[in-house]
Amino acid sequence: MCGITGWIDWNRDLSRERPTLEGMNQQLGCRGPDGEGVWLSPQAGLCHRQLLGTHPKGVSQPIVRRFGNRNLVITFHGRLFNTGDLSRELKSLGYPLHSPLEAERVLAAYAEWGEAAPKHLDGNFAFAIWDEGEQSLFMARDRFGIKPLYYTEKAGGFLFASKLKALLAHPEVTPEVDGEGLAEVLVMGPSRTPGHGVFKGVRELLPGYVLRVDQSGVRQHPYWRLESQIHVDDTQTTIQRVRELLTDAVRRQMESDVPVGAMLSGGLDSSAISAYAAEVLRQEKSGPLQTFSLDYVGNDQYFRPNEFQPHADAPWVSRMVDQIGSRHHEILIETPELVTALADALQARDLPGMADVDSSLLLFCREIRKEATVVLSGECADEVFGGYPWFHRRELLDADTFPWARLTAERVPFLSPEVIQKIRPLEYMADRYQEALAEVSRLPGESLEEARIREIFHLNLTRWMPTLVDRLDRMSRAAGLEVRVPFCDHHLVEYVWNVPWSMKRSEGREKGLLRKAMAGLLPEDVLWRKKSPFPKTHHPVYLKQVVDQALGILNEGTSPVLDLLDLDAWRRFADQDLKGIHFPWFGQLMNVPQWFAYLIQLDQWLREYRVIIK
Repeated sequence: MCGITGWIDWNRDLSRERPTLEGMNQQLGCRGPDGEGVWLSPQAGLCHRQLLGTHPKGVSQPIVRRFGNRNLVITFHGRLFNTGDLSRELKSLGYPLHSPLEAERVLAAYAEWGEAAPKHLDGNFAFAIWDEGEQSLFMARDRFGIKPLYYTEKAGGFLFASKLKALLAHPEVTPEVDGEGLAEVLVMGPSRTPGHGVFKGVRELLPGYVLRVDQSGVRQHPYWRLESQIHVDDTQTTIQRVRELLTDAVRRQMESDVPVGAMLSGGLDSSAISAYAAEVLRQEKSGPLQTFSLDYVGNDQYFRPNEFQPHADAPWVSRMVDQIGSRHHEILIETPELVTALADALQARDLPGMADVDSSLLLFCREIRKEATVVLSGECADEVFGGYPWFHRRELLDADTFPWARLTAERVPFLSPEVIQKIRPLEYMADRYQEALAEVSRLPGESLEEARIREIFHLNLTRWMPTLVDRLDRMSRAAGLEVRVPFCDHHLVEYVWNVPWSMKRSEGREKGLLRKAMAGLLPEDVLWRKKSPFPKTHHPVYLKQVVDQALGILNEGTSPVLDLLDLDAWRRFADQDLKGIHFPWFGQLMNVPQWFAYLIQLDQWLREYRVIIK
């Protein structure tokens, strides 16, 4: 769980460019604060930042190995969950392994299988391998894009990094944003079109893709994608198979050199992961599982149920702690901390994000890091099993757009007329939506209802889930914490993808199949508890603070954000009784307070990153 960056160039001697590479690597300090490494040759420079506690001490990257007459160099970040099986297979093929590093196994896998190597890797990863003999660079990213990897092409050269800020540290990469990049931030944001790096000329390697660079150019293609097939298992077999796959995913992701804890909200997803993890530790006689929950000072007084958040988490957390016997840590956040941490959350993402939904997670991870280095999360069960309202409510299911962004038309009047003309927001959103639908792996003979549900699942797995796993990776890495996501296990996702909707919606409930699979593991009331999303503050002080700060930006008169917005529209909106306004402009949690917080982050991004609008 570190950071990588590098530079390939055939027109200059990179062995003389160490200061530039070290400057890029320094920008990855939050991802790997405990060590760094730089490898240089005339045409290639690879860098790495290391986080101790989740990697063996005394072993650093990049690492170099010779296989016959091939000299290969790798910089790797992420985690493999099949290290044992992979090591045994590589040793049987004659590859000596000299260190406990996963990077060495990836390097040997590449030496053996070439571009097919990522198919043999089970985990969350992004890496780059330089072949000295071939003078070529090979890169790959995990199947769901849990680990980030950006790149940009320059004349005779190629740059890559785990963070946008590392690329921007190179003197030839300028923070220019054209109309398309602006539309990503103002229309798609805080999500992004897959592969889009927002800054002009910057791309993100797509999940499940490999890329090769040599003097003839850049080529990339997928090594993995979801394939639609007829599901042949009956209901009981399907329930049992889901239980087996999830049990196996948790067990593999519990393997670690340090104790593994779990985030616990008392909901179905985190409770299932925590219960399995606690059972693994009981079997290993390793002591109780450490669990962590998040709440806010004042929520006991100000919480009000709504359609997306029907009840508070605290009583359900206690229910599960008693059930699994975990050593629990309740983490309480003060409202002013959320506002202050908006700036740190933006620095972690390098782009405006999910406002306090980000900053609260960052604060949560910082507190967890005081007790643990690695934790499991129940993230992504809703995308895999169909938990969100837009899987079940007709008006959302039939929306001719991304269901979490159906209020795009209501966002447009907050933009300046010049920006609207430049980026054409509604057309841009519609084009991105149609592109997403064109990617769906169709199943011939499927009913219209099942075909639409398959589209919704595709949109969730390829557009919505990347926003959330990116958030989880950036906020946890900024806190020096490693978070693993068993529901993103590709074996589980591949299987559930083809399960018919009638099985997934067993008992007419969201995630009905998962609930049936967890029967006997969880208490009945937890098992059938209505979905409740990531907790957020209900304290009215938060709304007041972000509105005051946002209006201060608008009234101060020097912010670059003023050229992008219709200031009168923002002021009219702020003049209303905002406590009575419902404006879910993005997903379930992004409402009125987050609208103003997004403006605050947009202002900070434009200023601190010195963004140039083209």
